Amino acid sequence: MFANKTLMITGGTGSFGNAILNRFLKTDLKEIRIFSRDEKKQDDMRHMYQSLYADCVDKIKFIIGDVRDLASVKNAIHGVDFIFHAAALKQVPSCEFFPMEAVKTNIIGTDHVLTAAIDGGVKKVICLSTDKAAYPVNAMGTSKAMMEKVIVAKSRTVPPEKTTICCTRYGNVMCSRGSVIPLFIRQIKSGNPLTVTEPSMTRFMMSLDEAVDLVLFAFEQGKSGDILVQKAPACTIGILAQAVKSLFSSENPINVIGIRHGEKMYETLLTNEECTHAMDLGDFYRVPCDKRDLNYDKFFDNGDVTRNPLREFNSNNTTLLTVEEVKDKLLALEYMQEELKGWGNK
Repeated sequence: MFANKTLMITGGTGSFGNAILNRFLKTDLKEIRIFSRDEKKQDDMRHMYQSLYADCVDKIKFIIGDVRDLASVKNAIHGVDFIFHAAALKQVPSCEFFPMEAVKTNIIGTDHVLTAAIDGGVKKVICLSTDKAAYPVNAMGTSKAMMEKVIVAKSRTVPPEKTTICCTRYGNVMCSRGSVIPLFIRQIKSGNPLTVTEPSMTRFMMSLDEAVDLVLFAFEQGKSGDILVQKAPACTIGILAQAVKSLFSSENPINVIGIRHGEKMYETLLTNEECTHAMDLGDFYRVPCDKRDLNYDKFFDNGDVTRNPLREFNSNNTTLLTVEEVKDKLLALEYMQEELKGWGNK
């Protein structure tokens, strides 16, 4: 399905963009466009891929632009077949202090990408959301929840055979930029205490490869307007800190610093309301788009009172990992393997 096609990744210099690029670079895609606003990250990424993949780096095209600017997105989209939309403001505390910046990137920026994609005849767009969009309590999650509403609403305006629009929702991606595991490692290597907000707080745990698998599942199986969720285990932040300490044989103390601005005690991947019509697809859940229009009267006489027995799917009621299980997941990550190299000899 990718033969001789062009893929564009918005926010392509981030952790997810690099993971997608690594997965797709040696496929038969004709071209992969990295669309982002940070020229320094693009330059670093360009040099890295030139040194690592000299035989196929020519298919990567770097485009400076910003999803906040509709014209720059439209200029980048000529000839694009597929889009993975990963551009976003993702840090919870910074979005709390600058909520309108989250609105501009996460909501308006997504609308720009979808508008340009529909106008440009892009065949499929997969947008990346977060567990924080379900029952949001912070600006980042609220902006992502509105982003999802834009995605679903936009999917109703265009025939799926013209442009299919899907959304994926996933939890914490281990070792992604700005996440807590790299922070713990820096603190250990600097000889500082590990700072934990609240040890009993739970978070879903996914690898970057698993996040890419979810996007590929959405690409292959998703129908327009779908929200797709991968079943994922979780752990407490206290367990995660202990696991990282154990891997590095660290004696660094753990300091509890309290919940930061906008943080939740647990995250939700499927709300109770979404569970009423969610479909269990094995390793994934599918929340189909509600295709009804605003004329609810016609549904009154012939309603459906049955509901899915599934209830809210959150990081408290999923499989909770032990310290050893978290260590096994961490050791499978290339990032962790690199960080551990030579550490035991220090």
